[in-house]
Amino acid sequence: MTRFLVIRLSSIGDIVHALPAVSALGESFPQAEIAWVVEPRYAGLLRGNPFVHEVLEVDTLAWRQRLASARTWAEMKKALGKLRHRCWDVAIDFQGLVKTGLIAGLSGAPRRIGLGRPWLKERAAAVFYTEAVAAKGRRHVVEEGLALVEQAGAKPVARERWQFPLPSDPAESESIEARLRAVGAEEFIIINPGGGWMAKRWPPAHYRELIRRLDAEAVGTILLTGSRSDEGVIREILEGVASPRAVYFPSNLTEFIALARRARLLVGGDSGPLHLAAAVGTPLVAIYGPTSPARNGPFSPADLVVSTGQPINHTRRARNPAFLEGVSVEAVHAAVRRRLEVARG
Repeated sequence: MTRFLVIRLSSIGDIVHALPAVSALGESFPQAEIAWVVEPRYAGLLRGNPFVHEVLEVDTLAWRQRLASARTWAEMKKALGKLRHRCWDVAIDFQGLVKTGLIAGLSGAPRRIGLGRPWLKERAAAVFYTEAVAAKGRRHVVEEGLALVEQAGAKPVARERWQFPLPSDPAESESIEARLRAVGAEEFIIINPGGGWMAKRWPPAHYRELIRRLDAEAVGTILLTGSRSDEGVIREILEGVASPRAVYFPSNLTEFIALARRARLLVGGDSGPLHLAAAVGTPLVAIYGPTSPARNGPFSPADLVVSTGQPINHTRRARNPAFLEGVSVEAVHAAVRRRLEVARG
């Protein structure tokens, strides 16, 4: 029996984008054992995955904040013990960082597969691999992940057969249904204004104007979602929108998945919730600026992307961070109307 160690620690969208590759690996090697190394805060995304037999949690994000602590070193030692408790045959690093390459090296796997240097986030990670994979011609990040598992022997998978086995909890679905009834949301669209960094976020004033226009067209309830850190900007958006149909609807990750499965549409930028919604087939209008929609945007040909058309820049840090500019309310509103028409069939 072949034992595979999959390494993709974070974040939401990146884990979602690795799911089709791991599914392809599992289908190609039905007798294999597959373990996934992930940060604890994202482990819930792998719950119930039929292709993942073990989830190994490593809290590198917390360790980095308290590196001098004895507790941190004890946790690292325990995590290393769990990592080495199996004789892995192949380690596959989907993340391309020095720390994820190091995990592959520490696993003891004789085959350690990662992307080649031009595609790595941190080029020094390549020193830990025994096999470097060229992703030339692979436009979408999902396709890059598939290149990695094909190197390990998995069969190629056409785009229409990509699988995203995300959790489906009947209790959470029932809870979401009850909350939707409580706010009178039989039909609804989701607006998610968050993003990993400010340059990926459309201005709050633009979202406010979009909500006014959609409210006038009676598209149904408008649910604003986001993480706890997004609550302030969501409250800011809702201020001045005098509509009982626009509601803040907080949720955790798995609740959001249940919510997205019910939504008529999601509007948002390059963020984890947008990628979760894409994975469960929610119709999308995606607002892109500094990142590439061809590489990590929606993959359904029916979904619409409204982009600034500016040069691609994946740098998070800016001296004077600002919201994403160059995408008008008119353009997003028109895309929403078109996408809803297509969804209606």
